[in-house]
Amino acid sequence: MRVAVTGGCGFIGSHVVDRLITAGHEVLAVDTTDKYLNADAEHSRIDILDLTALTSALDGCEVVFHLAAMADVEQVAADPVRAVRMNIDGTEAVLEASRRSGLSRTVLASTVWVYGAALTDDQLDGGAQELDEHVPIELERSGHLYVATKLAAEMLVHSHRELYGQHFTILRYGIPYGPRMRDELVVARFVQAALAGRPITIAGDGRQSRNFVYVEDLADAHVRALSPAAEDQTFALEGSTAVSVRDIADTVDRLLGPVSISHIEARAADYDGRRISAAQAKRLLGWSPKTTFTDGVRRYADWYRDEGGPGAGRAAGGS
Repeated sequence: MRVAVTGGCGFIGSHVVDRLITAGHEVLAVDTTDKYLNADAEHSRIDILDLTALTSALDGCEVVFHLAAMADVEQVAADPVRAVRMNIDGTEAVLEASRRSGLSRTVLASTVWVYGAALTDDQLDGGAQELDEHVPIELERSGHLYVATKLAAEMLVHSHRELYGQHFTILRYGIPYGPRMRDELVVARFVQAALAGRPITIAGDGRQSRNFVYVEDLADAHVRALSPAAEDQTFALEGSTAVSVRDIADTVDRLLGPVSISHIEARAADYDGRRISAAQAKRLLGWSPKTTFTDGVRRYADWYRDEGGPGAGRAAGGS
């Protein structure tokens, strides 16, 4: 199958391209950079907001995975106009280019942050529970602008299905980590600080938790999402175990320490984390995360050393 991946040279997108190629697909990476371009993929260096160029690039593809977006929540808050153009206008451009080029499906990268806008536990029948893909969302609870852009992107996908009959799959990512991740992400910051001999800084009390998902496990879900069973479905792709920020620090200390830890003020409008079910992905796609958090952190640290990052030559301790 010939498929396109917007953002195919970025952190998650490059792993998706790698996994698709390994699975035998012909892949076009659509990205303004070639930072992590797979040599076996075609590359189209275009801006997704250039509708004419994007439509031409998608010609001959069957499915497009739309991963290109502004994903750094700090950048979103600092430049909301650009964030809306990238995450909302960019999604509309991909959907329209997909429609014009006659693709069979658009696969949208979303996020579990949208569950922060779900009904609260005491509003749900039966009280506190794991949230699934069908839990009601309250727009007034969207909170961070990043969440608003992702909810809007999901709404556009559903509107295109209703108006034009375009098929879709929505993948709501857990918090991804692993090789090639941005330096700003918490696991990367902690590992790099430890390797450089700097203290680890925690925003807030460190009890906030996430179900981190290793990026190669996440990429595997994309290949599985090409299945007919994924058509017009939404999937939460969560890690199997909740990991607190303090747990991350302790894991890094165990693998690379000893390290010292300091605390700063909590980030505004942060995602507090909810209990989210990945049962639908397991049932329909046969997908579940395989990589333990400790193994994933170790693999990232090994990759970072191989890349020769600052302080990467420091010997690791622990086991």
